[in-house]
Amino acid sequence: MIVRPRPNWLRMLFVWRGSIILRILPQLMVVTAISIIVVIFHGELLHWKVTLTTVPFSLVGVALAIFLGFRNSASYDRYWEARKLWGKLLVDSRGFTRQLISSNVPDALPLARAVAAFVHGTRHHLRRTDATAEMQRLLPPEVLPMLADRRVPPMQILAWLAARVAALRAQGRIDSVQAVELDRSLGGLNEAFGGCERIAFTPLPFTYSVILHRTVYLYCLMLPFGLLDAIGFMTPLMVAFVAYTFFAIEALSDEIEDPFGVEPNDLPLLALSSGIEASVLELLGERDLPPVVEPVDHLLS
Repeated sequence: MIVRPRPNWLRMLFVWRGSIILRILPQLMVVTAISIIVVIFHGELLHWKVTLTTVPFSLVGVALAIFLGFRNSASYDRYWEARKLWGKLLVDSRGFTRQLISSNVPDALPLARAVAAFVHGTRHHLRRTDATAEMQRLLPPEVLPMLADRRVPPMQILAWLAARVAALRAQGRIDSVQAVELDRSLGGLNEAFGGCERIAFTPLPFTYSVILHRTVYLYCLMLPFGLLDAIGFMTPLMVAFVAYTFFAIEALSDEIEDPFGVEPNDLPLLALSSGIEASVLELLGERDLPPVVEPVDHLLS
C-alpha cells in the first residue's frame, strides 16, 4: 500500500509512484506512436484512406466507460471487503485475548501468541508464502508437527486453540459461559479467514477481463483515424490522453482485484498482521513487541 502525504494540486499532476503510469507506459507509447504515424500519412493505410468519424467512437466510448466503471467498482468492492475482514481479524483477536484476561486463564500468553500465529499464517496462506519462521517463533513446539504438510495451516492453529479452550473447561479453570465467549471469538476468526479465502481464490470471471482488454485496445488503436480529420496534428495528444485514462483504469482494476497481493496498491498485510500481534501481546502486558512496519520508499508491505 502506498503511504505518503498528499501532495498539493501541482505536484499531484507529476506524481509517478502509485499512478500506474509505469505499468501502462509501454502500451501508451505504442498507441501514441501509431497516432503520430497516422497523422504523418494523413490516415492512409496502404494508399487507402481510412475514413472514420467521431460518431462511432462517441457511442462506443460511453459503453466502454460504463463497462470500465463496473469493472473498477467490482474490484474495489473486493478490496474494501478484504480490508473489513482484516479489521474483523483484529477485533476478534483482541476480543479473544481480553476474554483470556477476564477469565484469569493462567497460560493466556501461549494462547494469545497462537492467535497472532494464526493471523500471520493467514497472511502467508493468502500470499502463498512460507510461514515457518513466524510459526516457530510464536507457537509451542508441540503444535508445530500439527502444521506439517497441511494445506491450510491456520485452521490447524484454530483447532488447537479450540481444543485448549475445551480442555480448560473440562479442568474447571473456566466456566461454560467463558468457554462459549472464547469459542465465539474463535468462530469470528474462522469466519474472517473464510471470507479472505473466498476473495483470494475466486477471481472475477475471466471473460470480463478479456472483453474489456480487447475493447480498450481496439478503441485506442482506431481512435486516431476518427480524430484526424477533426483535430489534425493534435490527434496524438488527445489519443494519448484518452488511452492513459482507459489503460490506467483497466490496470488499477486488475491490480486491486487481488487485494492480498504485493502490488503497490494492495493491502499491507505484513503491517496489519504485525499490528495485530503487537495489539494482543500488549493487552497481556508484554514489552517484547514486534517492531512497527515502516513504509519503504512510500510503500507499506
